Amino acid sequence: MATLGISSPATVVVRPQAGPWQRAWRKLGRNRIAMLGLATVLFFVVLAIFAPWIAPNDPVATSWGAIRKAPSSAYWFGTDELGRDVLSRVVWGTRASLMAGVVSVTISLVLGVVIGMVAGFFGGLTDNIISRITDAFLACPFLILAIALAAFLGPSLTNAMIAIGVSAAPIFVRLTRAQVINIKVEDYVEAARAVGCSPLRIAISHILPNITAPVIVQSTLAIAAAVIAEASLSFLGLGQQPPAPSWGSMLNTAKNFMDSAPWMAIWPGLAIFVLVLAFNLLGDGLRDALDPRHR
Repeated sequence: MATLGISSPATVVVRPQAGPWQRAWRKLGRNRIAMLGLATVLFFVVLAIFAPWIAPNDPVATSWGAIRKAPSSAYWFGTDELGRDVLSRVVWGTRASLMAGVVSVTISLVLGVVIGMVAGFFGGLTDNIISRITDAFLACPFLILAIALAAFLGPSLTNAMIAIGVSAAPIFVRLTRAQVINIKVEDYVEAARAVGCSPLRIAISHILPNITAPVIVQSTLAIAAAVIAEASLSFLGLGQQPPAPSWGSMLNTAKNFMDSAPWMAIWPGLAIFVLVLAFNLLGDGLRDALDPRHR
């Protein structure tokens, strides 16, 4: 008599699903343009950190026998009007530009997110007052406002970073306020309010994590704008003060020698262009990776 064999049930392997940040990173990794921007940004970060070891010469050392020398094997990027190595000054100038970008955006991020969350979460008269003040700041062009604040505070890199950070804060206020208004009416926020969570806990634990993605994207793009603003302030004499190297101050000096020594303007100008382009490419890639509506 034949027996019927009963096969064992197939084993189902359940793999844990990737979190939203892991999916965003994978999506970003498939964007070659964004990864190129990230690699370029990391390259400038390495230049800024290891500038003392990468720069071939002292960036402030003068040589009267090497004034406005063309690029050569001794000076790859040539020399300036005081015989200083342009390559070394460009490398050291990376520190000022990146520091201005990161520090100023951090200032505007802290101010903008806090004020924007207060306006969006509480609404009413508080929202009206903050919104009108924000609109007044946004009515003034960003760079003009930064120049005015830097001139009021005094010429220095620290004051330039403060001026840029305060001038960019209204952008984060408006962005944060809009995100909070949309999120505070979601079901999970209403549930947290129904179980007795305090407004502070709701804002920090339930609203803040859900506005992180657009704030990160805006921060990346704001760093690019801050780099241009720092170069503009240094060009006008309101940022990094000589003889400390800065791309903007190098361009300010180079404008007087465009015919006889064009390399003095080419290299710092190219550095500003490449760094700003890299941050913009990275910001666009982060927007596509973090926004679920972009496919």
